[in-house]
Amino acid sequence: MNDDNDTKLEAEYIPRHAKIYQVPDYIEKKSANSEQNKEVRIIKRRKRRRPKKWVWKGLLVVAAFITVFSIVKIILWINDNHKISKIVDNINENTEIIETEDDENTKLINEDEDTSSDYWYYITFPLIDVDFTNLKSINSDTVGWINVNNTNINYPFVQYKDNDFYLNHSFDRSYNEAGWVFMDYRNSSDLDNKNTILYAHSRLDKTMFGSLSKTLKQSWYSNKDNHIIRLSTEKENTLWQIFSVYKIEEESYYITTKFNSDTAYQNFLDTIKERSLYDFHTNLTVNDRILTLSTCYSDTERTVVHAKLIKQSIRT
Repeated sequence: MNDDNDTKLEAEYIPRHAKIYQVPDYIEKKSANSEQNKEVRIIKRRKRRRPKKWVWKGLLVVAAFITVFSIVKIILWINDNHKISKIVDNINENTEIIETEDDENTKLINEDEDTSSDYWYYITFPLIDVDFTNLKSINSDTVGWINVNNTNINYPFVQYKDNDFYLNHSFDRSYNEAGWVFMDYRNSSDLDNKNTILYAHSRLDKTMFGSLSKTLKQSWYSNKDNHIIRLSTEKENTLWQIFSVYKIEEESYYITTKFNSDTAYQNFLDTIKERSLYDFHTNLTVNDRILTLSTCYSDTERTVVHAKLIKQSIRT
C-alpha cells in the first residue's frame, strides 16, 4: 500500500514539475520569435526608407531635360545676337548720319529759361540728321533714329499697330527674341504727343536698351554731356534734355500718353521728376513735350529715363 501511494504521489509529482519546466521553454521560444520579428521590422523599415529606383530615374530625366533646355536656350540666344549684329552692321554701313549746325529752321524751346540753367549749355549740342532712304526700303515701319550719349543706343526705331510685334521681331521683320526699338502704338509718329514712349529689351550683351541701366550710375550722371538724347525723323531733328532716371516696379502710370487737363499733366510731370535718382535741375511746365525710354531692369522692375524737348529743326 505504501508502494501504491508512492507511485501515485510520483505520478502527481511529475506532471507538476513538467509544467514548471515547460514555462521557461515557452518563454524562450516567444523571446526568440520577438527578436526575429524585431529584425524583420527593422529590415522592412530600412527598405521603406531607401528611395525606389523610379524616383532616381525620374530625377535624372528632369535634370537631363533642364540641361538640354538650357543649352538650347543659350544656342538660340547666341544665334539671335549674331543676327542682330549683322543687321546693325548693315544699317550702319548703309545709313548716312551727320551732325548739323543750327540754321533758320532751328527752334529753341523754352527760351525764357533762367540764364543759370543747364538748358543753355545743352542747346549748344548739334542735332543729328539721318538719311532714311535705305532704312525705309528695309522696313516701312521706320519712324526715326535715336542716339543716347555714352550708351550703345544708336538705332533706328519703328512703330507697329500694337506693342507686341517688335518684342520678338527684328528691324528686318524677321523673328528674333532680341526684338527691336519701337515707339508706343498710341503715339503720333510726328512726336507731337505730350509723352512719346520708346521701348526695347534690355539685352545682356548691351544691345537694344541693354545699356540704358548705365543712366542709373553716379559715374554716368556726373558727366553732364551724357544728359541729352537726339532723335531724327523724316520731318524733324530734335534734342531732348534728360530730367529723370529711375527704376520702378512694373506699372502703367509713367507711360500715360493722354491727359485730361493741364493740372493732370503737371501732376504727372512733378511725379516722374520726383522719382529720379538724381537732381538734373530741370524746370518742367505743361508746355513741355517729353520723351520716355523704358526697358526691363528685372522680371518685375523697369528702368525709365525721361527727357524734355529743348531744340528742334524742321527738315526741308
